[in-house]
Amino acid sequence: MIDIRVISIGALAANPLWNERTPVRTGHATTTLVRSRDVVLLVDPGLPAEIITARLAERSALKPSDVTHVFLTSFRPDVWRGIEAFEEAEWLIHAPERESVGAALVSEVQRANDAGDDELASVLSRDVAVLKRCKAAPDSVATRVDVFPLPGVTPGTCGLIISGARDTTVICGDAVPTIEHLEQGKVLPRCADLDKAKESLVEAIEIADLLVLGRDNLVVNPTRGPF
Repeated sequence: MIDIRVISIGALAANPLWNERTPVRTGHATTTLVRSRDVVLLVDPGLPAEIITARLAERSALKPSDVTHVFLTSFRPDVWRGIEAFEEAEWLIHAPERESVGAALVSEVQRANDAGDDELASVLSRDVAVLKRCKAAPDSVATRVDVFPLPGVTPGTCGLIISGARDTTVICGDAVPTIEHLEQGKVLPRCADLDKAKESLVEAIEIADLLVLGRDNLVVNPTRGPF
């Protein structure tokens, strides 16, 4: 049996579909817990460590040390903000995301060093340390839990597809951020590749019965009838 549970509902710093053009809140990813046999998988710990630890206890009675794996749908800072609470877990990310972020970080670190910007270099050093700790996710993260590439918002955005006994659930990350984006068939405006982002949104909708949205709740696919 597979258990899927939203630990924390995320939020966009600015939701363009609410006519927000500049940040009006602190953005953070939706955090989801997936349990499959011996695997206790936490997806996108986007809140600060102390807060995500408290939410985990509220929603599951688990401690950070009980989590065996952490999976990141992307390497956006508000997706992995609380990851260091899970030091005993294995950290995973889709290989294309790891590679694209790594190349960009090398350039940013070099620019910070060249400019003598010690403060920025210090911030980037944490990013580098977290990325180094993240391993390339295997195709199958757990029994009936597989990676589901959804590129576009970032070069390597990747969700998870979970095959249940009666339905299929896709954890979407920012490929499908909110219920409004799902219902209107829209993607986030700032994408690495807009065309790919649109294709990924369509693919998620086509295959999923249930969707865990990147900055929203677990929802029933509105294109499906009752099941």
